Formats: sequence, C-alpha cells, structure tokens
Amino acid sequence: MTKRRRINVRMPAIGGQGAVTAAHIMATAADYAGYHAVSNPFFGAEKRMAPAESYVRIGIEPIYDRGEVVYPDVIMVFHSQVITMGKSYTMPFYSGIKKNGLIIINTEEDLLTERDHEYLESLGVKVFNFSATKFALDHAGTELSTNMAMLGAFFGITQIVGMDAIEEGIKARFLKKFVASGGTMSLDSAIERKFKKKLELIEKNIATAKASYDLGKEWAVQQGMEPWLPSPQEVAKV
Repeated sequence: MTKRRRINVRMPAIGGQGAVTAAHIMATAADYAGYHAVSNPFFGAEKRMAPAESYVRIGIEPIYDRGEVVYPDVIMVFHSQVITMGKSYTMPFYSGIKKNGLIIINTEEDLLTERDHEYLESLGVKVFNFSATKFALDHAGTELSTNMAMLGAFFGITQIVGMDAIEEGIKARFLKKFVASGGTMSLDSAIERKFKKKLELIEKNIATAKASYDLGKEWAVQQGMEPWLPSPQEVAKV
C-alpha cells in the first residue's frame, strides 16, 4: 500500500462513549510522535445514546482545515447502533470512504449487508471487527475504556506511532489537572487519594490500549499492510 501524506479519521459514536476523548488522545499521541495533528468534535443533542461524532487529521505537513471529515481514510464505529439504527450524521455510515481505506467496528458480529461488503471491497476498503467493549471490560473492568480499545486498534493497524506515544497521549489527557508549575505537586490527602485513583485508571486504560494495539498490529500483518504514513524522521531526510 502506498504511504499517504495524511490520514483523515471519522468517529461516529453514541454520546457517553468517549469518542471526543479518543480523538483528543489520538491527536496528542500523533503530535508527540512528530506529526501534525488536529481533532475536533461534532454534537447534535448532547445526551447519552444520542449520535456524536469526532474527527482527527494526522499528517506530515501542517493542517489548516477543520470541521467535518467528509472523505475519511479511516472510519471508527464506536457503537453497533451507528449501523443497526442509523445513529450517524452520515448515511450510510461509510459514505465518502476513500479507496484502500479502513473501517474499525466495535462489534462481535458482522453488521454489514452483502451489498455493503461488495461496495467496500470494490474500493479496497478493509473492515476490522472486534469487540472493543469486551476488551475494555476484560482489561480495565469497565466499558468506559471502550474508547481506549478503539484507539489502540487504530494505531496497531496503521502503525504510525508506538505505545510510547499512546501512553504519553493518555497521560497528557488524564493528568493535566494534577501537574503543577515547575513539575512539582502539592497535594493534600484528599487530592492524593483522587490522584491515586487517576493513576490506576491510566494504567488500566494503557493496558486496554496495549491489548488492542497488539491485536490490530497482528491483523494488519496478516493483511499485508504497511505503516500508513512515512515517519517524521523519514520526511526530515528528504
């Protein structure tokens, strides 16, 4: 597969699943690895189980556009109802998917119709089904880490960053409230307890992301896929 210069990601989800957080961490991890990256969410009714969508753009050149990703390279479906009940702002949910793209779906079953498969195969789009919610329950003990499983799978398949960058993205997202100026921390006993819980949450989220990262990487190897973007170091040499 020819390496791209940019990856556009669309994340159709259901309110409360953490797609906004996943998008933020994805962009932060990519930035840490040396890429240019931006993320932004889109909301309709801001309530649980209502459609929600997030977008991420990652590339080797500065990114100036924002807003909806109309033509995604990757679509990450966080909940089966996006497909089965049409809870998506874009219908069909794969509308606009580019040739040789990727769809990651949080499901244990094949939710696509025969026509869906025929259309996607004609574009060379690969579909990766896995139960991100089960991964979250197994590795973090809560379905709230479903977004971390989805995040890990994305990076495992695309191989544009390693686990070190993902860990930095997760820590940056969940620890920012506890980092004081000068890199020091002054915490009273109540905050210390809360900080400890936060660290435990981070460890579980990282474990979830790592498990799905390994699964996604293994699948990508089986599919004969290569890293989707040239590394920033490769670009710097040109």
